[in-house]
Amino acid sequence: MLKSSLRRVYLSTDVELDCCVIGEPSNPAIIFLHGFPESHRTWRHQLLALSENYYCIAPDQRGYRGSSKPIDVSAYTADKLTADVFALADSLDVDEFTIAGHDWGGAIAWSVALNGQPGGLNAQWAGRVTRAMIANAPHPAVYQRLLVSDPVQREAAQYVRFFRDPAADAIVDGGGLLPLLEKVWGWQKPEAMDAYEYGELLAGWEDRAAATAMLNWYRASIISVPAIGEVIEVPEWAAAGVPKLTIPTLLVWAMEDKALSPSNIEGIDELVPDVHIERIADCGHFVTWEKPEAVIAAMQNFLAHTN
Repeated sequence: MLKSSLRRVYLSTDVELDCCVIGEPSNPAIIFLHGFPESHRTWRHQLLALSENYYCIAPDQRGYRGSSKPIDVSAYTADKLTADVFALADSLDVDEFTIAGHDWGGAIAWSVALNGQPGGLNAQWAGRVTRAMIANAPHPAVYQRLLVSDPVQREAAQYVRFFRDPAADAIVDGGGLLPLLEKVWGWQKPEAMDAYEYGELLAGWEDRAAATAMLNWYRASIISVPAIGEVIEVPEWAAAGVPKLTIPTLLVWAMEDKALSPSNIEGIDELVPDVHIERIADCGHFVTWEKPEAVIAAMQNFLAHTN
């Protein structure tokens, strides 16, 4: 059903995105953002469940699968990825929406929410984002501070340094994304993913241009990942006062995530006063399809009790 819902959407940001669009346009809209190294299918279970009552939009973000793949690293900075989301909403005649994101999609969801909440950072977009639902994606400032102060989180993030290394390009050029993930993560087929979905995933990784574009998200990021034992100060942007996210926000956190420590959600209510935290035990990073029913239940409950 999701494949039949795919459409090509042309954005004012000069990119084209393949999007899964499902549900009635008259219903409240939710835009779902996937993370690395996946696609809109990250949200396959949630899209089918929530589209009964919501207009669900899930793009393959720029650089992924069949969507546009600008060559320059600078095309993947957070401001451009954020602008894509609002341009996507414009192209589909959506004014207000709830933003949802996982992993890298969650990082952009934080940006979309901070820019688009009432009184948000961008006056052009302020007031358009009414709620946020974020799964295993830390607040960028919290994450940056932990990369400096928390040895566990720093060690877990060392893969980012290799993704940014030009040496990664030779591996990708030779075999796509899979051999790189095997080298860095010891990647194997996840037990919770069936053969069809794994085939879909691998097909997206074989495209060399897409694989490079995925790495460019890391290369364009302002997040600083220090080496083990390196002494650095917290970058000014993360040390300074960070605007609060005041809209209702659901934060889903799989507690066995090897890349993102649960320390990322400690004290988050100081930055997000109206936060609802759903901790999911015995689950790794890919919570949307490792524990889909738990995520669906958390989202449905959150949406039913917030405006």
